[in-house]
Formats: sequence, C-alpha cells, structure tokens
Amino acid sequence: GSDGPAPAARPVASVSIADLGWMAGSWTFTRGEDRNEEHWTLPAGGSMLGMARTVRGERTVMFEFSRIELVDGVAAYIAQPKGRAPTVFKLASYDGATAVFENDANPFPRRVIYRRDAQGGMTARIEGTLNGKDASEDYPFARAGEGVRIP
Repeated sequence: GSDGPAPAARPVASVSIADLGWMAGSWTFTRGEDRNEEHWTLPAGGSMLGMARTVRGERTVMFEFSRIELVDGVAAYIAQPKGRAPTVFKLASYDGATAVFENDANPFPRRVIYRRDAQGGMTARIEGTLNGKDASEDYPFARAGEGVRIP
C-alpha cells in the first residue's frame, strides 16, 4: 500500500535544531552479543547532546559523544567516537523524516543518516568508503522502555 507522496526535501538552512527533536530520548537494540544504546537530549540552547555505547558481555567496546548544533547556519551532526577530536557532518538534506548529514572529506563514514519510521522507531545509518569499497551499517533503534533494566 502507498503512504502517499514522499515528503519533500526542505532547504537545509531552514531546518532548526528543534526540527530534529524527534531524535530525543533513549534508544536501544541488540545485535548478536552487542547491546547498543543511544541517548539524545531535547533541543535547548541551540543544541542537542548525544551519547552512545556498545556493551559486549561486561565490557564497553565502543562509545561516542555527539552533538547537533548550527555550523555556519546549517544544522550539523558533530561526532566524537571514543572521545576523539570532533568530526563535523553538515545537514545535506531533510524531508521531515530523514536527516542526511555529510562530510565529503571523511571517507568513512561520509554520511550519517537518521530516519524516523511510522512505528516510532529510528534507524541510524552510516555510509562511506572502506578499503576502496562502498560500505554501510544500519542501527535499527527502538525506544527504550521506561525503567528498563538490562541484566
């Protein structure tokens, strides 16, 4: 069945941090032995702050600090995986449901994509070039329930 026409892309300079407020909250999914979680603050003060981690067994195997704020008047996703120096991905397109952030100088990921779905989930995706080949990875998040305990 058709859900009607696809939403139209908006000029990126018209997209505010508040427009991305649907990303706010706690998100999680499990893939194999890895428990992945991502947490975003509500938009306030011109920014959203994010943190993510992957836990395997009793070890944190990956973590990232991130933020979304305006850079040169355009919303940008700023990533600091493992606390490294920031990498800026500027918003390249947004249609109300999918935000595509890009940094052509960064081979992998070159694009960081956040997409909300009609069921209330959110998929984060990274795309780029690894070892000379196109590569991507999807992170299919569901909202973490209130009071969830992960043993």
